[in-house]
Amino acid sequence: MEQTPQLNEHNKQEYPPMHTCEHIVNRTMVNLFGCGRAVSAHIERKKSKLDFALPQAPTEEQIREIEDKVNEIIASNLPVTTEFITKEQAAHRFDMKRLPEDASETVRIVHVGDYDECLCIGLHVNNTAEIGTFKIISSDYKEGIFRMRFKLI
Repeated sequence: MEQTPQLNEHNKQEYPPMHTCEHIVNRTMVNLFGCGRAVSAHIERKKSKLDFALPQAPTEEQIREIEDKVNEIIASNLPVTTEFITKEQAAHRFDMKRLPEDASETVRIVHVGDYDECLCIGLHVNNTAEIGTFKIISSDYKEGIFRMRFKLI
């Protein structure tokens, strides 16, 4: 008999296309800049923002490269899947700092094809083709933090 994993309650109802796009943006930033995932995020249906700790501001060309790469991944029609593992197993693969202390023993990993994987309990699309087009609408850099604001069109 297969047992259903017991996960923590989730108190936010994300918009799945935007939330999945956040995963892709995070991986793209890690790949392009060697930084960590966003230090702060505000993800909403109409527009969202992510903050990344960077030693210097990205150039306009680099910002276009972010947008182009995210849209390339979205257009790749990657499946979005989940995996359940123990916290102990996750500790060998992921930064566990953001995991709540009272997190369940079972955690969920969300995979965006073979492009990204991360701990997450939010809502996602089934395939990146459901996301739409990613558009950076503005950005700024202040005191080591690069903030990008974006929407899906």
